[in-house]
Amino acid sequence: MLLVADDKQLPVQDARAGKPDAWDVLFRRYQLPLYVYVCELVHNEQTSLDIVQETFINAARHIGGLQKDEKFGSWLFSIAHQKCIQHWRKHRLEEVPIDEQLDEDLEFETGPQELLIRKEQEEEFMNLVNQLPLPQRSVLLLYFVEDFSLEEIAGITGAQLGTVKSRMHYAKQALRKLIEERTA
Repeated sequence: MLLVADDKQLPVQDARAGKPDAWDVLFRRYQLPLYVYVCELVHNEQTSLDIVQETFINAARHIGGLQKDEKFGSWLFSIAHQKCIQHWRKHRLEEVPIDEQLDEDLEFETGPQELLIRKEQEEEFMNLVNQLPLPQRSVLLLYFVEDFSLEEIAGITGAQLGTVKSRMHYAKQALRKLIEERTA
């Protein structure tokens, strides 16, 4: 359960002052979205947990460098993004598919058959997304899953806005082609 609805109400100033309760609120707000994003990129649960932990440690060390408190979310995601890049450079391993996980919230809203169909569709879609090159996959996940704007994605990835737009365009185009091939 999130305690804070939007980033403008986050206790970033208190976190900067070293107050543990503020970090607890920030951690609860961002731990799951960060984990999902990282997991979709590195495809390893333990590595994803490690990267999320390293992200928060890094954020705690460098929060003094954050210029605008309301940008805390995109700043945190940019740290996680850089940690993922460091991981890929260090390991250069083949991607391992993530274990299936049931979404507990959906279990209460739908019946078992609908849940199974939805999970199969999500898995099929993510398999298609995972076929995209990493820069395109990252942009798609940040935009559609994490709801960041293109400008925020540019900040997170360290790419120019035009590059982000281009990656998004080519990612959508490639995804459309993969879907057409699958249905043909």
